[in-house]
Amino acid sequence: MADTCGQVLLGSGLTVLSHPLMYIKVLVQVGHEPLPPSLGRNLFGRQVYQLPGLFAYAKHIIKIDGKAGLFNGLAPRLCAGTIGTLVHSRVLQRCQDAGKYEVNIFGLTTKEMIARSCATIVTHPFHVITLRCMVQFIGRETKYSGVFDSIVTVYKNEGVLGFFAGLIPRLLGDVLSLWICNMLAHLINTYAIDDSYLPLVFQFFASMLTYPFVLVSNLMAVNDCGLAGGLPPYASIYPTWVDCWRHLSLEGNMSRGNSLFFRKLPVGKTYAIDQKRFF
Repeated sequence: MADTCGQVLLGSGLTVLSHPLMYIKVLVQVGHEPLPPSLGRNLFGRQVYQLPGLFAYAKHIIKIDGKAGLFNGLAPRLCAGTIGTLVHSRVLQRCQDAGKYEVNIFGLTTKEMIARSCATIVTHPFHVITLRCMVQFIGRETKYSGVFDSIVTVYKNEGVLGFFAGLIPRLLGDVLSLWICNMLAHLINTYAIDDSYLPLVFQFFASMLTYPFVLVSNLMAVNDCGLAGGLPPYASIYPTWVDCWRHLSLEGNMSRGNSLFFRKLPVGKTYAIDQKRFF
């Protein structure tokens, strides 16, 4: 119990510190570009037109909403983190008790997968609310103003299913990322070298491969929810997450928001100043 409380406190602290970064990342993912491209330098020192990066985007948000504006959606995200940690810990303990003598990589990864999936399902409603609180910045809405009020709003407008918008691609991405990371770590440590830092490298590699699932999940969580950032003409309406995936793939936007530094201009797109996005 003490370990779980420590994990909750540590996780909450990291959530608060990383929230502005996630906030900006989500706005970029949905295609909101409030600042026009500017002339800058790439990694090789060459002058190129770039999209505003993390710090320029943060300054823009502060200019409009103040420093507190960088923490829109923090409350439901903290709820998700706390509940997720508790559920993950409890389910993982149950799985370990049920198979105490199972120590192979497949058994251990399966237990972790079950625990993570349960935590993701239970906390997804808070994740949806978090994303919608953030995307409100685009249309300057106040539809989602608090955790409890937002729960009522989602239920009234979309019913129970509204709390699980974008869940399937999120679950698939989490599961694939876990198995890729654990299998690579197992293979390298068993047949090549034994280095403790390698799991971090594998986590980064797995997150890069499964990023499209994260992007699609976040877009589906805000799609057609009554906010300007999820409705035409700003965004397309997707009947299913597969349609969203196909549309992003055709437009070459599967990595949109993956990097907040040295952001290149979309190929073949035109910047619309009035709508603050690319077409």
